[in-house]
Amino acid sequence: MTASLEWLGYSAGLLTTLAFLPQVYKTWQRKSAQDISYGMYALFSVGLVLWTAYGFFKQALPIVMANCVTLLLALTILILKFHYEHRNK
Repeated sequence: MTASLEWLGYSAGLLTTLAFLPQVYKTWQRKSAQDISYGMYALFSVGLVLWTAYGFFKQALPIVMANCVTLLLALTILILKFHYEHRNK
């Protein structure tokens, strides 16, 4: 893969990963994830695992890195949702 395509992949991965930071921060700050959908985040997380596997088999480091970090952020949101729901009961 050419260097310009590598940077394109890293840039796309960085932006799509950073897009999750405001949601993680807002959920943590408000101590609530009431509006977060378990179904959406569960399906999204499975998709991220598949993208990571795809990137691994294609030896595409930008895909692997971006999807691993995004998966961690998505799982963080799911964990916070579970925690806050059970804490408030």
